[in-house]
Amino acid sequence: MSVIEALVALLLLASGAVTLVGALGLLRLRDCFLRMHAPSLAYTLGSWAVALACVLHFSFGEGRLSLHVWVVVILLSITAPVTTVLLARASLFRQRRAGDDLPPPLGQREDAP
Repeated sequence: MSVIEALVALLLLASGAVTLVGALGLLRLRDCFLRMHAPSLAYTLGSWAVALACVLHFSFGEGRLSLHVWVVVILLSITAPVTTVLLARASLFRQRRAGDDLPPPLGQREDAP
């Protein structure tokens, strides 16, 4: 086994371990807003580790620098925050409709100017 293969295997194992920790956090946390934080670690670190492993594997396998994998990471980095904001807003809207005790919207606060 070469050093590159060992490094690729280590990056993939690290990605799997981080994903497992994120999944355990997702199971343990009690509400939607707390659950949104647990997978974000797995998503960010896991996708970057897998992308780096792919770049190493394909670059040394083909004998030239292979950066096409980073397109996926860039696309994920752009779409993930948008999805997270939409999920948070939907959950907040749903909890307000159910009558849960939440802070009022910013425009409807008593201390707003």
